[in-house]
Amino acid sequence: MRRLGLWLGLVVFVAIGALVVTAVAAKVVIDNQQAQARGVSLMSCDASVGPTQPGEGDRGTVDASKLDDEQKGTVALIITIGKQRSLAPRAWQVAIQAGMTESGLHNLTYGDRDSLGIFQMRPSMGWGTVAQVTDPTYEVNKFYDVLLAVPDWENRRPGEAAQAVERSGFPDRYHKWEPMAATLVQNVGQVVDVVACGTGMGQLLPPSQAAGKAISFALGEQGKPYVWGATGPNSYDCSGLMLRAYESAGIILPRVSRDQYHAGALLPVRDAQPGDLLFLANDPSNPDTIHHVMMYLGDGKIVEAQQTGVPVHTRPFSFDEAEVVPQAVRPGV
Repeated sequence: MRRLGLWLGLVVFVAIGALVVTAVAAKVVIDNQQAQARGVSLMSCDASVGPTQPGEGDRGTVDASKLDDEQKGTVALIITIGKQRSLAPRAWQVAIQAGMTESGLHNLTYGDRDSLGIFQMRPSMGWGTVAQVTDPTYEVNKFYDVLLAVPDWENRRPGEAAQAVERSGFPDRYHKWEPMAATLVQNVGQVVDVVACGTGMGQLLPPSQAAGKAISFALGEQGKPYVWGATGPNSYDCSGLMLRAYESAGIILPRVSRDQYHAGALLPVRDAQPGDLLFLANDPSNPDTIHHVMMYLGDGKIVEAQQTGVPVHTRPFSFDEAEVVPQAVRPGV
């Protein structure tokens, strides 16, 4: 009888597990369907992390607003062809930065020596015939062909990848258009919250509008120095950054990390979603020993103000890291 009870228990356990897996899979499908219905891309997001200097968060929007109809059409073509070829958003960004630098995103019929078109391709250097290098569709496809042949292009800063294709005598000039290109990838390409994406990061939607605002704020502070006890605007410690990030979203958190642990809904740390707070503690089973807080971005990435000498930054994160507290916190819930 005891053996029969064990077998029955095992059968029930397996059945429940199957139901859970089915439910999770169904939720993923529904989430993607809902996102697609809103015209939002859930593809892997490899676009740049945004402005080249701290405090320039609005520059990309301002620059993008100045584009004329031809320039906007070129951006749309770059993104459309990139999607058709199943290229990551980072490739679109590289092409936009290159086109803006070389021609102002105009299909020029003149240039230095025999340089022509959006990317100032030279027929004499094997880029194609005059007719080809002034045909926008050919130009964009040719640019992508050469980009994909650049070793490790996807792990380079977008401007560096653009330079590897263009081989300009002024290699640093492509960086100028990084904020604008990131903005265009997000808005024209319909990639959600591009600023929250780093190289190789999977695209995840934040669980709430507040979380999205908090993420945007924290990422916008990258590069600012760590100072113990600081709460901005020029420097932060770990909990000071979280305090101001959620304050920007209308949610007030306590000042220190140990208290922030009690300032929202607790959930298993491996169920964390973008915007949730993660904690490190000397004894992960005892919240009273918490000494660090950071914000989860999704797909194994966090943003944090880590320690003296290390500015606010994003980095890869593993739930198996030492000292990770087994609960995450969702502020405002």
